[in-house]
Amino acid sequence: MNYSKNLKLILGPLLAFMLYISVDLSPGNPMVTKMAAVAIWMATWWLTEAVHLAVTALLPIILLPLFGIADSKTTAYQYMDPIIFLFIGGFIIAFAIERWHLHQRIALKILMNVGTSPSRILLGIMLTSYLISMWISNTATVMMLLSAVLAVIIQIEKHFKEEHHSHKMASALLIGLAYSATIGGMATLVGTPTNMIFFREYTEKFPLNNDMNFLSWFLIAFPLSFVILLVAFGVLKTMFIKKDTVLLLDKGYFATAYQKLGKMSFEEKVVATIFSITALLWFTRADIDFGVVKMSGWSNLFPNKDYLQDSTVAIVMALLLFFIPSKKEKGRALIIWEDVTRLPFDIILLFGGGFALAKGFELSGLSNWLGSQLQFTSHANIYIFIFGMCILVTIISEFASNVACIQLMLPILLALQKTMDIHPLLLMIPATLAASLGFMLPVATAPNTIVFGSNRLRVKDMLKAGLVLDIVGIVLITITMIIAGQLF
Repeated sequence: MNYSKNLKLILGPLLAFMLYISVDLSPGNPMVTKMAAVAIWMATWWLTEAVHLAVTALLPIILLPLFGIADSKTTAYQYMDPIIFLFIGGFIIAFAIERWHLHQRIALKILMNVGTSPSRILLGIMLTSYLISMWISNTATVMMLLSAVLAVIIQIEKHFKEEHHSHKMASALLIGLAYSATIGGMATLVGTPTNMIFFREYTEKFPLNNDMNFLSWFLIAFPLSFVILLVAFGVLKTMFIKKDTVLLLDKGYFATAYQKLGKMSFEEKVVATIFSITALLWFTRADIDFGVVKMSGWSNLFPNKDYLQDSTVAIVMALLLFFIPSKKEKGRALIIWEDVTRLPFDIILLFGGGFALAKGFELSGLSNWLGSQLQFTSHANIYIFIFGMCILVTIISEFASNVACIQLMLPILLALQKTMDIHPLLLMIPATLAASLGFMLPVATAPNTIVFGSNRLRVKDMLKAGLVLDIVGIVLITITMIIAGQLF
């Protein structure tokens, strides 16, 4: 028997039951204690991974109606939120990019132009991963590029006589691939699920603010992520690539690989066009205020502009892929339903479970109760508080799912925001960004796990580089909020 797994399974409901029978958090309102028990159960199972994360995410469907916190219809609605369709549409476009090998063309084109020295190859791989993961899932980005990076590593091993040097280069390239995918995901709202969860929670709780959209996130997160990328490159270059390391890789290696792809096919051109138009529509949907000049967003062309969201764009552009026929493969479209069956429904359920949890916090009164218990934070220096919060979120995300981490943190932060009487973005943005700082451990993020699975990395290599990057990331996020905070 697996006693460890059984203990984890029992621990969640046991802690929930003990809380419920031993404490009355809000006399006169039993829903607060009931919701706290649900949260404790879900948090325990999410943090210990007693069962699959998606299984835990289904608990609200049962527990919220059972405890009288929310009816089944209200709870189930959370699992079909518009943000989930933004995620689905983005993934379908990513499948099309992968299906027609557009990602390989982009990767090789960048590597052709950066050169063949060890540091330039590292920069090329990191830049490629960073740019692609801004628009495609971090996990999908690493999966798509891993085979190309391993091919480069094999070529490098042929040129290095000393195994020590080839191992160092392999470590740098694989860690760089994983880190840059995670960092790229920070830059856009669709880059990683944590960003989309934040966006949904913010627009749901503060619908009248109208100060957060695709562009406004990008203006804050892109400069930050790019600086973290440069720091990551510097850290990996310093740790793994010695100054005297010489790599005599044929300058035409990447050009030859690119030529083997042949001319850009009709399918690649169409997918690239749809991808570009999608990004453009996301950036220009809402009004853009440059201070001196204000550019009207295209959504103003419609009578009910608020009905149109980024998820609308994602689904429209994804649907186009089902209707445009392929020239290379007669009788099929650029994307068919069989391609979409690979959608990560576990992440979709995780989204829904977190949204349902947050709804339960609101309806039960637990959010207000938390706010009343955290009155002492009203006197805290906001930026010292942000720094400490980022440390806490980063530590949690090293051991638990980033998505589960932010799902648990956002309801608490919303309660804190009321107590501290500050703009909610001052807490929600840094927490969301910090949830992506899991660089130290192979289990911290899916990209880390994937590259570690290549059996070419040692834990201590990732640990050393990740510790430095986590610290730098926390400091940079705090500095970013000191600067951007003046705008809220």
